[in-house]
Amino acid sequence: MKYTTLPHTEVKISKVCLGTMTFGNQNSEAESHSQLDYAVGQGVNFIDTAEMYPIGGNEHIFGSTERYIGSWIAKIGASKREELVIATKIAGPNRGMEYIRKPLDFSKKSIHEAVELSLKNLQTDYIDLYQMHWPERIMNMFGKRGLTEMDMKWKDSTYEVLSVFDGLIKEGKIKHIGVSNENPYGVMRFLQESERHNLPRIVSIQNPYSLLNRLFEVGLSEICVREGVGLLAYSPLAFGFLSGKYLNGYPEASRMKLFPNFVRYTNENCFKVTAMYKDLAAAYGLTLTQMALGFVQQQNIVTSTIIGATSLAQLEENIATQNVVLSAELLKEIERLQELHPNPAP
Repeated sequence: MKYTTLPHTEVKISKVCLGTMTFGNQNSEAESHSQLDYAVGQGVNFIDTAEMYPIGGNEHIFGSTERYIGSWIAKIGASKREELVIATKIAGPNRGMEYIRKPLDFSKKSIHEAVELSLKNLQTDYIDLYQMHWPERIMNMFGKRGLTEMDMKWKDSTYEVLSVFDGLIKEGKIKHIGVSNENPYGVMRFLQESERHNLPRIVSIQNPYSLLNRLFEVGLSEICVREGVGLLAYSPLAFGFLSGKYLNGYPEASRMKLFPNFVRYTNENCFKVTAMYKDLAAAYGLTLTQMALGFVQQQNIVTSTIIGATSLAQLEENIATQNVVLSAELLKEIERLQELHPNPAP
């Protein structure tokens, strides 16, 4: 396993991070524990979750992902917990998830409630990386390339939010903070307020990054590289779309079959260019999964790649791709296809 360090910290993380949003819905507790055991056995020390998980969740299974990880942490013991980097997230507003808490915001009360519940669910005394799952303000996130909406009613709360995190860090309940699904403006506001008031600095951003969505490269990449904010790339396989398994229909029990409302990767251009990427990978003796994950992992803007799976076989293949190296010739061909169908899944 390859390792790196979260920017502006001494925290060593594996270049492959285990994503867990299937735990508690698509995966049972026993299956979740098996995935955790295998990943850690392969050298993965970085585990990402969120209070709102599992995916496709509702009030009846809300928090079960964290609880499954928590029962596993209790099983492996405190000494092993010290070797891990556990990341989780607080859900923001505007997502129809009022069963989590009311209101869904980043007020002091909400942040403290969220942190306390995550600590309880995870059966741990501290969270290594605490992230805001999406901004508190309304903004373009899923399915939109250009600016179509701006929240003029939003009151900038960046200073207040950082002040709350400062207190939680001093209490020892969280170690570091990060953002997710953010844009350049949000990243710079957090960095500005942190520097201006000597408050905790965001060390990471968790945004989508894959062959079907490379929007991070525009604007955010330079900010994050120059300012030292590590990209934790999520959906590198585009919800499994870049395994190629959806090109001939939706298999039973697959994510797209179970959650038909998730349409980010199901437009015509996604199907078209995914088939092209699959043929390209085959021409170079690779599976589409190997090429897709190899591409993300090979980018110097990526700090760690978040991979997930619903079976051990998928997890084994995904982790093994850390050893895949794409040639300069293949990378050139990938760029050619990107020019033909740029970012079909924003």
